[in-house]
Order: sequence, then C-alpha cells, then structure tokens
Amino acid sequence: MMELVWRMVELFGGVALLLCLLLVSVILFEAHRRRLNNAHVEGQAIFENPNSLKPVLCPSIFDPAEKYMSLIIPAFNEEHRLPGALDETMNYLQKRVEKDESFSYEVLIVDDGSVDDTKRVAFNFVKKYTVDNVRVILLGRNHGKGEAIRKGMLHSRGELLLMLDADGATRVNDLEKLENQIRAVARKEFHCEDAAARDSNLRISDIPIAAFGSRAHLEEKAIATRKWYRNFLMKGFHLVVLLAAGPGIRDTQCGFKMFTRAAARKLFTNIHLKRWCFDVELVYLCKHFRIPMAEVSVTWSEIPGSKVNLLSIPYMLWEILLMSMGYRTGMWRISV
Repeated sequence: MMELVWRMVELFGGVALLLCLLLVSVILFEAHRRRLNNAHVEGQAIFENPNSLKPVLCPSIFDPAEKYMSLIIPAFNEEHRLPGALDETMNYLQKRVEKDESFSYEVLIVDDGSVDDTKRVAFNFVKKYTVDNVRVILLGRNHGKGEAIRKGMLHSRGELLLMLDADGATRVNDLEKLENQIRAVARKEFHCEDAAARDSNLRISDIPIAAFGSRAHLEEKAIATRKWYRNFLMKGFHLVVLLAAGPGIRDTQCGFKMFTRAAARKLFTNIHLKRWCFDVELVYLCKHFRIPMAEVSVTWSEIPGSKVNLLSIPYMLWEILLMSMGYRTGMWRISV
C-alpha cells in the first residue's frame, strides 16, 4: 500500500515538475519574442486633417515642446462613451484658455483599431476645435491600450503629458492636482525655481517627473461592496504587482497619469507591454531611471462599459510574469 502511495507521489511530483518546466519555457519564449516590443508600431504615425483629407506626419517626443499640455486618450470602440468625455474635457480646456491666455493644449485621440464609429466621433471634434487643438492618430488595427498611449505620448507636443481614459471616469479638472504635484516635486527635488533663476531656458518639461492619479482612497468602500472572490483576486494581483515593481504606488492601474516631457521620453521609448499591465511597467521603469513619482488622489466614478473584467486578471498576471522574466534575464533592454 505504501509503495503504491509513493509511486503516486512520484508520479504527481514528476508531472508537477514537468508542468513547471513547461511554464518557465513558455514564459522565456514569450519574453524573448517580445524583446523588441519597444520598437514603433509598423509605419510612421500620421494623423488626418479632416478638412483637407491629407495625412500629416506627427511630431516626435524628441522635438521641442510646442504646447503646454497634451492630453492622450486611447479609444477602442468608444463611440458611446467618448463624446461625453470629450465634451467635458474640451469645456474645461476652453475655460482655462479664457482664464489664462498663455495656456495652450492639444488633445490626441488614438483610435486603436476601432470597428464602430469612434473615428467619426473623434473627427467631429477635430472639425469643431481645429486640427491644431484636437488630433486623431489611427493605428489601423487593435494593438492594446498600452500601445495606443505609447503612440500618443511619442507624438505629442506638450511640456506636460496626461493620459486619461475615454470613459471620463476621472474628472478632467483633477489634472490640476497632478500638475501642481509635479511642480511641487520639481521645487523640492530639483530646486527648479533656483535653477530657473540661473538658466532662463529651463522648463518644467526638462525635468523627469511622474504623477499617478490614484483611487486608493476609495478602496475601503470598494472592498465592502465587491464580491469576496473579486476582493481575493484583486488582493492577489496587488501582491504580484508589489513583488514585480516594488512598493511606492498603491494604485498602478488608474488611467489618469501625468508625465513631464523628459520623463515621457525615457519611459515610452522603453516600454514593452502593450495591453493592460503597461502601467506596472511604467512604475518599474520610473524606479530604474530614478524618476520621482507622486501618487495623487483623484475623483473617480464607475462608468458602465468597462473592458476590464475578471477574465482580464489572469492575462494581467501573465504580462507581469513576462515583464519580470524579460528584465531579470536581460532580454528586455533599457536604453538611456
């Protein structure tokens, strides 16, 4: 009897070891396959002028800033939620221009291969507010939220670059909280005002800083209303994020983040993950480059139609495993 038990243990042990080796092999293979994911999406980024219907080459993050602020909105099949979010965003920006004539902005809508009327909705706003203030980048096919944001960041003109979701879940005027925090960090960490007195050419865009919008202050209420298994999965995901990227940012997944131009240049030329977990990689890269990070509480509300569900969590965990393996083995290179 005992001999049979030991044989069963050996069998299950062998199968478990084989499965572990297979999993590690698959992770290594996939991490190696994605080692060049930080290269550009096929072809040069262009946007269309809806008035002339002519394609125009996008600017580069390596060019000098031409606007004070860029707002990058990734959109995939967002014909229903995008109009409300853009109306709120444009109303805020127009009012700010009226109060401060020196304030300039652009809104970049990155259509990530939508198959609905997202493109038409976006171009209606271009026609209304001019192609200088609102631009649409078409990726052609779906690459993922991370790639859409990266594309927008790499072809924006702002000194400060804000990523925000197309559903309008975060109040757009909360960008001032992130903006003020970036300026506070610049004064504290880099003595920006003293440096500015010595060098009149120094701008906030030259100092690498990141500000992360956060819903962590809402977590207690969310735990009380969520099902137990959702809380279990979320706690597990947060633990994996902590192990992969380290402590510092409690809410990595909030879609409301601001970067100076110098920070965006370093981060988005190196990012490899193209879908949901690119936020975790941003935290990892900030730590690698020693870019100061600030976490700022923002006003957030649940908007129906989210594309993230329980089935997204296993894929997000898979991406974090790939990221850890890619960087720890040196397969994923980081350029300065």
